Amino acid sequence: MARNKANLWGYLFITPQLVGLLFFSLIPLLYAFYLSFTEWSGFGGTTFIGITNYIEQMNNPDFWKAMVNTIYYMVLVVPLGIAIALVLAVALNKVKGKEIYRVFFFMPVVTSSVSVGVIFMWILNGDFGILNELLSYVGITGPHWLTDPRWVIPSIALLSIWWGLGYNMVIFLAGLQGISKSYYEAAEIDGANALQKFRHITLPLLTPTTFFVTIMTIISSFQVFDQAFVMTNGGPAKASYTIVFHIYDQAFVDFTMGKSASAAMILFVIILILTLIQFKLQKRWVFYGE
Repeated sequence: MARNKANLWGYLFITPQLVGLLFFSLIPLLYAFYLSFTEWSGFGGTTFIGITNYIEQMNNPDFWKAMVNTIYYMVLVVPLGIAIALVLAVALNKVKGKEIYRVFFFMPVVTSSVSVGVIFMWILNGDFGILNELLSYVGITGPHWLTDPRWVIPSIALLSIWWGLGYNMVIFLAGLQGISKSYYEAAEIDGANALQKFRHITLPLLTPTTFFVTIMTIISSFQVFDQAFVMTNGGPAKASYTIVFHIYDQAFVDFTMGKSASAAMILFVIILILTLIQFKLQKRWVFYGE
């Protein structure tokens, strides 16, 4: 009887999350899947057209342009963002007042994307931006970061790395604090130096944390939109036109909801496949210890 009552309380506490998952994730996902097979302007009725929207996406150069830009962005953000967050977490793990540092580094994470985008528009301005001004002091002429097609994706990646650094750093700090000190004490007895301890103890025991951070960073990289929308509006010449920007354009600019839904479903499948591949490959490099 007591166990049934405890289970009832458990179900009661998870009900809000389940309701939110159902109405804000699962039902919209299923409806988007249905819309991807229809022609709909957002008003009036829908017309079923089969896989036509998917065929048009495969033949749409804007779709492939957006996909290439998104992959380029992901290649920049994922390894650099994770590496910097890891190094920073290790550096802050044993310093005094690390709680204060956590707050400072985590503050950008809870800052509005629009605010961050506007600030970086000023920092990266090619004519009077702070970054180019600092580069000029060391004899470097900075490019037009947000108007040069060669630099616009790296510029947005720079913003995203800074913006998400605090989140990944806090996750890594939690992982570091879960590593038993006995491993390091045993290594010190064997004469291991700091680099050897980091390589043979910290990195292997942090692989579960690294695995989680990698998955989350890849997913968020494929969903990049706010930064490109605020800072460049997808330009110049669609050099920062990402896949979510493509979905937005087709839905709320062209009002072709079916095409937008088909692009969203393709993105969903890509993220799902990449995530499943990572779960499959984790057996080769993720060490959970004993």
